Amino acid sequence: MARFAGILLALSAGAGVAIADPVEIPQPAQSPQKPAQSPQKPASSSQKPAQSSHKSPKTPRKSASSQHKSASSSHKPAKHRASRMSSSTAAHITMPSDAKVTPAVRYGQLSQDECEAELTSRKIDFVRETANAVLAPVRLTGSLHGVVFRTDAKDQDRPTSPYEIADCRLVLALDDFSEILQRHDIVEVRHYSMFRPPRPWPEGKIGTRHDGALAIDAGRFIDKSGATLDVDRDFHGAIDAKTCGDGAAPNPVTPAALALRAILCEAVDQHLFNVVLTPNYNRPHKNHFHLEVTAGVSWFLVH
Repeated sequence: MARFAGILLALSAGAGVAIADPVEIPQPAQSPQKPAQSPQKPASSSQKPAQSSHKSPKTPRKSASSQHKSASSSHKPAKHRASRMSSSTAAHITMPSDAKVTPAVRYGQLSQDECEAELTSRKIDFVRETANAVLAPVRLTGSLHGVVFRTDAKDQDRPTSPYEIADCRLVLALDDFSEILQRHDIVEVRHYSMFRPPRPWPEGKIGTRHDGALAIDAGRFIDKSGATLDVDRDFHGAIDAKTCGDGAAPNPVTPAALALRAILCEAVDQHLFNVVLTPNYNRPHKNHFHLEVTAGVSWFLVH
């Protein structure tokens, strides 16, 4: 553990990233102050999010404080369990010299107005939402390059579900990602959640990861024929195994596993997300890809 701490501290010193706890992933710079909230507020929803097995890398020693469960989904993620961060995590962190021009880093620096202007220029259908802890909350009202991102919630519940709210900056990354998905004939992504309303939460404080609607837990990818690539069933990974690049491969090798890797690793190569966590990270991620834009940082974690 001491050796691992030294690696992360050395990484952070080289990039000017402060680390409060040597076993934590480098944390983002302080988020900008939250702008005045839109007067529009979605109706309260009785729907609960899909139970997410996402283990936040920020708190490797504690289990999540809440479980998320979808009443409409029979496709439930594994139960969240506390686990220590792998000592190999440092090997999965990169700090490219051109980080400032990568999509994830650029999007993370945008203000609400700048981000929404870019959504408009891309002709993305959205409405502005109100969500405490989210800098630029929006709700998609259409597809991205023909790809629909949605939960398993019933259609009548989705317009008011908080779990389909995303930070505008995540939407920009998903729009880029949808171009990759389109090339692979994917027309729909089923996810467990994007925003997870934190409670309690100080008024005006901006969240990160799911608290700030900057991450999506994508579980299934459905193609034009109706066939599904299911992360839980088809990824074929192993804890601490390499996810992308030389030497990375599913075991066993199947067409579905190769297709999932191709989709994911194209997004990794394009630096669309700062954090990409897969079943190779830990068991709580066995059934989804955690794809996250992290504001104020210039590093990438793929595990």
